[in-house]
Order: sequence, then structure tokens, then C-alpha cells
Amino acid sequence: MRKVYTHAKLVTMATDVYASDGYSCQDNQSIAVEDGKIVALGHDAEALDWPSQSLNGKLVTPGFIDSHTHLVFAGNRAGEFEQRLNGVPYQTIAAQGGGILSTVKATRAASETTLLELALPRANALIRDGVTTIEIKSGYGLTLEDELKMLRVAKSIDQHLPVNVSTTLLAAHALPPEYRNDADSYIDFVCHAMIPAVAEQQLADAVDVFCENIAFSVEQAERVFAAANAHGLKVKAHTEQLSDLGGSVAAAKAGALSVDHIEYLSEADVQVLAEYDTVATLLPGAFYFLRETQQPPIAALRESRVPMALATDFNPGTSPFASLTLMMNMASTLFGLTPKENLYGVTRHAAQALGLSHKGQIAVGFDADLAVWDCETPAELSYMVATAPLLGRIVNGDWYDEQGVRG
Repeated sequence: MRKVYTHAKLVTMATDVYASDGYSCQDNQSIAVEDGKIVALGHDAEALDWPSQSLNGKLVTPGFIDSHTHLVFAGNRAGEFEQRLNGVPYQTIAAQGGGILSTVKATRAASETTLLELALPRANALIRDGVTTIEIKSGYGLTLEDELKMLRVAKSIDQHLPVNVSTTLLAAHALPPEYRNDADSYIDFVCHAMIPAVAEQQLADAVDVFCENIAFSVEQAERVFAAANAHGLKVKAHTEQLSDLGGSVAAAKAGALSVDHIEYLSEADVQVLAEYDTVATLLPGAFYFLRETQQPPIAALRESRVPMALATDFNPGTSPFASLTLMMNMASTLFGLTPKENLYGVTRHAAQALGLSHKGQIAVGFDADLAVWDCETPAELSYMVATAPLLGRIVNGDWYDEQGVRG
């Protein structure tokens, strides 16, 4: 398919976030796409005798990338939300069999058909917010059969909706009841059974671990990282959300694409992320929903020029938010990020957090995944929430309106 999109105000994200040229906005530009790729820009695109569509001077950014979600699950945890508001800590709820394990029980009981039916409206909400790529983790099955079930559902979403999907095995999310008080044996099972099966069936792009005092130790996480690397899968990690265990350093040294949450990351360990070019993924929705007070070390991350991604962490227990623009607003109001940092966080840096070198920028050779907005400036995307400024998305070169209908 060949097409030229004309009269666009491009926000290319093609320079470093710390560059002095703002958002790299370019008025009255054209974008030529062929077979899902950007093949020409500007006058080069206009010179092509291809079918065209005017974007009427509207703001065009790279399509948003939600680089951390738990989109596939059954059940809900509204009762736990009420418990927390009555003063019960998250750690206590988890120790009583709530938290992740309550979602595990519901997800195990659900069929693939049911899980898909539940996941599609959540994905649609992200689509209506400008998202063209979604990362989806497993982690609510915790058996081989149920983890594979979740990943199959996640991978099937792009067959039903115009969106790209990246999948991650998060079997090391919580200790399942079958392995109570025997975390090492469960990690052995993850490393020697789950990871090989997922790699063989090509169901995941990466492997993730929840490294925390209520989940798995640094040493256990390192074993999972090693197994993932041995099977050619990328590495990611939930680290330093509730305490400073050193999981971020271990993940970075194992080649992790990103470390996520990182509220308790020390300033000294920020240097390690910079050294290994590891993305720091900020999840303000969980910070807000859990009423946390320990903020990520934003100033140190800036000083070391560590790329910061933003994601929804959409999940039933700690971040039930399917909106990246809401996360952008929260990142500014809660963490002090600038609108420019936010936009990089959901485009260029989010692509880096998933190892997607062909996404997140408007440049020749990149995927033709774009979002078209009814606003004057990029800062508006972080400023006003729930005003639906999205006019449409271009996914793999094809136009879809704000409801996801192909045009």
C-alpha cells in the first residue's frame, strides 16, 4: 500500500530529548508511506504520484506506545481498593492471599475466549488515546498452561484491533500457592520449563521479574534473567517499587531494556542505568493509586541523561487506568516531568524500553505508526485530560479514525 499524507504539523521526536530544538515541530509537511514504513518526508514525499490524504494542518506525533501493561486478566479488585482506603497496607493484603493472587485465581478460571472478551475493551480505550503499540504481560496464571493461555490471548489482540502488540512473560510475578514457602523451586520451574516453552512457541518477546521484598529476591531474578538471555528473549524488570533491593542494577547488568517503577532507586544506581543504556520506565498511575510518597529520582535521571519512558501499568490492583495522556498529566503533576519529557516517554523512549528501534519517531525507515491530534501544541497532550483530542491514528500506514474504524 502506497499513500502520501499531506498538510501535517509534524512532531518528529527525531532528536534527543535534551536537544535545544524543542519538539522538532515542522509545519505543512508530507509523509509518504509504503508497506507500513515511512519512505519519504517533505518535498520528497510530495513529489510522489501516489494517492494522498490531507491532515488539514493537524498535529501529528509518533503513535503512542504503552510499554508496560497487564491488560489480560479476569476479575477485579475493587474490594482491595476499599481496604486500602480503610488503612490496610498493600503488603498486608498480599500476605492474606489478596493482591496479585486474587487475580490469579480469577484468571486461571477464565477461558481464552473470556479473557479476550475482557481485554478488547481495555485495548480499545488505549487506542482511543492515541496508542498504536501495546506491551502486554502475563503473570496472572503462574502455571505453564495458564501463562501460555494469557500470552496466546495477548498475541491475538492485533487480529481483532488495529494495534501492534508486544508480549512479555511475567511468570515471576508472585509466588503461586502450589509453591508456598518454596520460591527457589518455583524459579527453577520458570527457568527450566516456562521460559523454554514460551521461547519455543514464540509467544513472548521478553521476560520480566517482580524483584521486591514481597515477591522475588535479586538472586532469584538474576536466575530468570540468565534463562531469558539463554533462550534469546529480552529482559525487563519491576524493581525498586517498595524498597531498594538492588534489582535495577542486576537487571541493567543482565542487559535489561528497562527497569520499571524505580521509586526507591538510589542516585548512585542511576549511574549504572546510564552506563548500560537501560530505560527508566515511570509508572505514575501506580504511584497515585497506592498513594505513595517516595518519588523516583527524577533529577538524577535527568543529570545522567537516562531515557525515561512512561506507561500506564494498566492492571486491576494498583493502576486501573487505560490512558497514556492521563499518565502524562500525572507525570507532570506528581513527578515534575515536562510535557516534552512526557511525549518522549510515550514515543521514542517507550520504543527503546521495548527494544523497538523502528518505532517512536517520524523519520524515513521507521514504522508508519502515527497519531493525529486536534490541538495546537504538543504541551496540550499533557495538559488537559479526557477531552478526546485524537482525530485518528495511522497504523502500519493505514488510516483509522478515533474509534478505530479504517478509512
